[in-house]
Amino acid sequence: MDVRLTTEQAQLRDAAAKLADDLGPGSVADLDDAARHDRLRAALDRTGWRHLRSDGASGVEVAIVAEEFGRGLVDAAFLGPILADDLLRHLGDTGPATVSIDGVAPDADGCERVVALDGVEVRTGPADVVSMSSDLTRVSKQVAMLDETPLGSLSESAARRWVVLALVTTAADILGAARGAQALACDYAKIREQYGKTIGSYQAIGHLLAENLALLEGATSIVRYAAWAVDEEEPDVAENAARMAKVYASRIALTVCENVIQVHGGIGNTWECLAHVFLRRVLVSTETFPVSLKEINIGLS
Repeated sequence: MDVRLTTEQAQLRDAAAKLADDLGPGSVADLDDAARHDRLRAALDRTGWRHLRSDGASGVEVAIVAEEFGRGLVDAAFLGPILADDLLRHLGDTGPATVSIDGVAPDADGCERVVALDGVEVRTGPADVVSMSSDLTRVSKQVAMLDETPLGSLSESAARRWVVLALVTTAADILGAARGAQALACDYAKIREQYGKTIGSYQAIGHLLAENLALLEGATSIVRYAAWAVDEEEPDVAENAARMAKVYASRIALTVCENVIQVHGGIGNTWECLAHVFLRRVLVSTETFPVSLKEINIGLS
């Protein structure tokens, strides 16, 4: 595979980054800004990115958007709708929906319809009441019941590739959130002073941030390969790559976020600091389509 992004993919990344930077929450208080949130949802609707798969986009392109949205803590539904779109495109259904996992739609902001993959059968139903979620950037809804009659069926290969895409997209979201947390810590280290110097000039802080950067670079390579494998590798190979990406991204992101809180010192443990919002997103995305080490045929230390 060619790890370099094409011109079009780079433009997609830049556009997703701009939307996240312009309309994503810049502080914890921004999470309660209804006007900002409405502008974000409207802007995301205009992009059509929730239907990337039915528009012919690759796994790499979906992962690019997911990563930038994780970095910018975008709090409008994307993960659920893009996975629902990938299911429904095989059935010729282009209606808006989000995905349900074990009776919960974890990313259902503004969504009233859910779809779920049951083996190779696609079932649909209504989203129900909003449920509590530790992720402050996503709206979770309960799903009381799915229709008994399936909407349709996928081939075994298509069903397996959908699972791969789900793992890759959540891994990309985790990687993006870790990148956003790292940027938050770097910015803070440049302005916070102790003993007349910015804290970034001290070796202890520099080592934490350097460790984070090394972890992020490795995870980027793993997630990028898994995203490419969604469409290009055989299902067995793609599944293994996706599982590896999910586990690795989850583990390094937890370390990165913990280091970020350490860099912030006492303020890092307060509600007003965005560090905990990044950590919450990482933890919830880790448990969305979770993967254990037992499912991977190459060990991780």
